[in-house]
Amino acid sequence: MKIAPRQVDEFINRPKAEIAAVLIYGPDQGLVRERAEQLVKSIVSDINDPFLITALTGSSLRQDAAVLIDNAAALSFSQGRRAIRVRDVTDTHTKIFAAFLEEPKGDSLVIVEAGELAARSSLRKTFEQADNAAALACYADDDRRLHQVITETLQSHGITVSREAMDYLLSQLGADRMVTRNELDKLALYMEEGGTVTLEDAQLCIGDSAAASMDGIIYAVGSGDQAALDVSLRRVMAEGAQPVQILRALARHLQRLQLAASYVQAGQPPEQAMKALRPPVIFLFENQFRFQLSIWPVRRLADAIDVILEAELNCKTTGMPAEHVCARALMRIAQGARVMAQHRSQRVRA
Repeated sequence: MKIAPRQVDEFINRPKAEIAAVLIYGPDQGLVRERAEQLVKSIVSDINDPFLITALTGSSLRQDAAVLIDNAAALSFSQGRRAIRVRDVTDTHTKIFAAFLEEPKGDSLVIVEAGELAARSSLRKTFEQADNAAALACYADDDRRLHQVITETLQSHGITVSREAMDYLLSQLGADRMVTRNELDKLALYMEEGGTVTLEDAQLCIGDSAAASMDGIIYAVGSGDQAALDVSLRRVMAEGAQPVQILRALARHLQRLQLAASYVQAGQPPEQAMKALRPPVIFLFENQFRFQLSIWPVRRLADAIDVILEAELNCKTTGMPAEHVCARALMRIAQGARVMAQHRSQRVRA
């Protein structure tokens, strides 16, 4: 079965006994791990009992597929089900899990962790179509969910957040749940127990995390600064950011720019259009955002977003190096922005 986003929390907290295996997949690997751990805690009576939890990998299954059945059939020596976590799984393991789901052994819950899987993925289809299995996707947090994660995490330390600091955190975090948690834990440690996070606090603790922020890239692309884009892209890639993650961050930025541009097109002043966005543009980037708003017409933003969507599809389907596909799309959009900025400069001088 396929677990809808609104059903995920309920499913993880109370997985049904007839479910023999769960596939947790998606580009947000931090969220994949977090949900797998939550699922383990929901079914295992003692997470410190090594007899109740078994860890396997995709490579170990390739060497010996029987290890999955053997561990699933193992008896629990205490109350509750056993959990078997299998990490680094791909479509190459589909036959192994299809055979297991046809005739599962024991009452253990097999928790399978995978990266991003396309809709046509054989592994996804196997779990979505089986009556005794479930599949749930893990995508980057949207603003509403990210706001909730930030608030709940900091509240657990007795810490509140100012509106300006929250806007900043929303702009910097969210690409990966584990990165978000780690950054918030770092902020909580800095604040100690209690207190209110100010904008200065947030900037001091989180301001330069390339893994959590794509600001250098998205503002370089949107402004047509190809030199800055080259530097930022190399740095963010070196720190582990994935090409699809970068493309999606830029897409979100351009969609916000497109919305603001539509407000301006409808007659609103740029300042009012920027303030109408949620979350609003934080003051550190107001000048850059305002400049981009002055050079990008709505129709050209739609074209740029199409370029990003095409690049993401090519990253997943063509077999070309994803880094090259991503860089080429970003440079193409930046070149277009550079030309539009030059035209604007000529109009101003005229």
